[in-house]
Amino acid sequence: MITLCGFSVSNYYNKVKLALLEKGIPFQEELVMTGSKAEDVLSCTPLGKVPFIRTEHGPLCESQVILDYLDAAYPEKPLMPADAFGQAKVRELIVFINLHLELVARELYTQAFFGGTVSDETKERVRKLLQKNVLGFKRLAKFSPFVAGGQFTQADCAAWVSLPLVALSTKTVLGEDVLSAAGVDWKAYAAMIGERPSAQKVAADRKADQARMAAAKKT
Repeated sequence: MITLCGFSVSNYYNKVKLALLEKGIPFQEELVMTGSKAEDVLSCTPLGKVPFIRTEHGPLCESQVILDYLDAAYPEKPLMPADAFGQAKVRELIVFINLHLELVARELYTQAFFGGTVSDETKERVRKLLQKNVLGFKRLAKFSPFVAGGQFTQADCAAWVSLPLVALSTKTVLGEDVLSAAGVDWKAYAAMIGERPSAQKVAADRKADQARMAAAKKT
C-alpha cells in the first residue's frame, strides 16, 4: 500500500491526496513535517520537502512526479486526457499554477499566514509579477467546468489547493485578490470542486491539522 508522507496543511500534500482519493487508490498517511533531518526521511526526499510517498518499489518525492506516477501505475481512472496534446495542455496549466502563481505568491506567506513581515520592495515585485502571470493563466484556464475543460484532471488537483492561497495571501498583504481583480472566478470554481467527496475529505483533514498545529504552538 502507498504511504503518503507529509502534513494536511500543505497544499502540495493535498494535491497528491486529492489525486489518490479521486483515483480510489488505497493509501495510508504518515505525519512528516517539512525540513526533517531524519535519515529515513532524507533517504526518501533529499531536501526534506513534503509530500513524498513510499511504494512497494521505493520512495518518490515532488508532487508532480508523484501524480504522474499514480496515473501511470493506476490507469483505471486517469486524471489526464487520453490524447498527447490534451495531456500537454494539462501539464502546461499545472506549470502556470505551481510556478507562475503559487510560487510567486509564496513570498507573501510569511506575512499572510505566519505573523512575519515582507519588505515593500518584495510586495511591489510580487504584485507586478502576479498581475502579469494571472493574465497569462486566465488565457489558458477553461473553467468549463474544470480548469482544463470538461474533465477533472491533475490540473484541478493543483488549482483547487493553490488558487485560494494565491487569492488570500495577496488580499491580506497587497490589499487586493489578484485573481478576482483579473476576472478569474476562482471562488465559484473552488466551491464546485469542494462539493466532491474527495475534496471534502481533504478539507476536513486540513482543518483538523490546522487545529493540531495551533494546539502544538500553545504548548
